[in-house]
Amino acid sequence: MTRTSTPSRPLYLGPRIKRLRRELGLTQQAMAEDLAVSPSYIALIERNQRPLTADLLLRLAATYRLDMADLAAQDRDDHARRLGEALRDPLFAEIDLPALEVSDLATSFPGMTEALLRLHGAYGRANQALAEGREASATTPAADPMGEARRFLAARQHWFAALETRADALAAEIESAGSASDWLRRNGVRVRAMPASVMMGALARYDRHNEQLLLDECLGPQRRAWQIGLHIAYTSLRPDIAAIVRGESFASATAAQLVRRALAELGAAALLMPYDRFARAAQALGHDPQALADLFGVEMAQAGLRLATLNKPGQEGVPFFLVELDSAGNVVRRMDGAGFPFAAQGGGCPLWSVHQAFARPGEWHAQWLEMPHGERFFSMACTVDIPTGPAQPPVRRALALVCPAAQAPRVAAARGGDPQAVAATPIGVSCRLCQRAECPARAQPPLGREILPDDYRRANVPFVFSES
Repeated sequence: MTRTSTPSRPLYLGPRIKRLRRELGLTQQAMAEDLAVSPSYIALIERNQRPLTADLLLRLAATYRLDMADLAAQDRDDHARRLGEALRDPLFAEIDLPALEVSDLATSFPGMTEALLRLHGAYGRANQALAEGREASATTPAADPMGEARRFLAARQHWFAALETRADALAAEIESAGSASDWLRRNGVRVRAMPASVMMGALARYDRHNEQLLLDECLGPQRRAWQIGLHIAYTSLRPDIAAIVRGESFASATAAQLVRRALAELGAAALLMPYDRFARAAQALGHDPQALADLFGVEMAQAGLRLATLNKPGQEGVPFFLVELDSAGNVVRRMDGAGFPFAAQGGGCPLWSVHQAFARPGEWHAQWLEMPHGERFFSMACTVDIPTGPAQPPVRRALALVCPAAQAPRVAAARGGDPQAVAATPIGVSCRLCQRAECPARAQPPLGREILPDDYRRANVPFVFSES
């Protein structure tokens, strides 16, 4: 445990202590009992009505096995600096804002300070967008952390050799121990199923004080295995994940956190579905996501994730593009691959069966696709249900895996017939980028085409375009 010097000034860390308590899944009463103080004292600390004493800081670090540097990090000075910079905006020019008051606000009300900084940041981005003549949902890296994280992962084809190597070694240890739960128990962590009332809205929670991994008792065996795998990834693969994230300069902390989350998922997939064994099984089973999920005891979405990451140099699998959509067409997950063009903004092509999978949930929809320039792909799509908790309906999403036509003979669902001769559905990236004039499903005219008037003749397609 790292020791720091005793704070020379009152240390108000209310929001941070409250966040820590919620991450640990503790009530104020439970934290008070752990720290041998009263619940009312914890409540006062969380509201920044009492400072955090040096003694309590030490007890927090020892009880929950935390790094003192993480708890006592003096970010109030940084908050004061950032707040001072924001308040120098000409918008506040006529307001008297003494430096001492700014410092007091950052010290005594860190939550309010963070709220003001977020508001000013949003105001600045909106002004910048207006100045550049674009929408406030700017595509700069700082304004689009999900896009930045996706580009980082796609540039590396979702392949991280060090992470896979370490995961392979851990998978062998787990197999030798009998199961992931047995491996954790050997390493001092007990896995326990708990009722929803104890889990407080979490599917899984790591109790660092008692060295327990608590899981919602309603989780099925596949989801339970995934949560255990994620825990091992976040703990035992932590140095490997941290090294990858540290090696890149991200425009925002959110982008770095999204990459860290994606790497943990890749690590969990590698633990539950070791590369060599999974690649052999994928070849033998014709890259069938459901069959692979049943074989490895995971959910279909996780098997699909692993299929889309078989990019080990010299041992590559079928190159798949993966997308997961909600019923409104929002992209929940996307893994670029196979050279499949996909609309970064706006809706996709309604003729692609991934959008129709919700009409027949649980069924696989196989489809040959042809892009406007003649490229052909094979797509298979199906719905997946994501449990949300007791007495709540699951969230339903559509999952699609797409591969180039040349690779389709390796996929069982696509076998039979010549990939270049079989009938294919003509689709486009999106209506705005598709020049197919005769498409009856078109929602918008394409960019750069003039629409002909329909005063005297109305066609069976939404728009008729001039030839020029």
